[in-house]
Amino acid sequence: MTELTARTPANRRKLPALVIVLGILIVFVGGLLAVLLIKPPQKFLCDQPAPDFTLKMFDQYRGGWQNESLKLSDLRGKGVVLNFWASWCQPCAEEAAALENSWKQYKSQGIEFVGVDYYDQEPVALGYLQKFAITYPNGPDLAGAASKVYAIKGVPETFFINPEGKIMGCRVEGPLTPDELGRRIAQILPK
Repeated sequence: MTELTARTPANRRKLPALVIVLGILIVFVGGLLAVLLIKPPQKFLCDQPAPDFTLKMFDQYRGGWQNESLKLSDLRGKGVVLNFWASWCQPCAEEAAALENSWKQYKSQGIEFVGVDYYDQEPVALGYLQKFAITYPNGPDLAGAASKVYAIKGVPETFFINPEGKIMGCRVEGPLTPDELGRRIAQILPK
């Protein structure tokens, strides 16, 4: 019995320390994994080639585009305003008129606008486009293909792509003002 009691206090001291260290390690690794799964690291996509994707457009909202799908790389040679939006997004509604007015102003100068409807329901999205009289090409991103490639954090987000297919500056998060749109479009006008 004395032999057993002599070993027990030492084992008792080592066991809690080991359990505490392992517990802290497990909590740390678990927390790190949770953060990465919930919010993966964001791509900044500043001043680099624009990732390509294909967008199946809404039938009524092709903006003069003849095909039912638009591939971003097919717009090379034009400046592109790529806007991610959703019908449930109030800041998107705040910028809708400015985007449409800028589209009308710049489309004859080689600027193409592309609207990407982010995780939305088609009837509601179509109602939004009708409400704001949007005429530039728009399509749903139901599978999230474009928004994943562009690492969208939320809506609205807008990218300005020059005629060579390079994102100029960084994404704009939040609604755009007419003045800001004009300044950013000036950077992507074809020469």
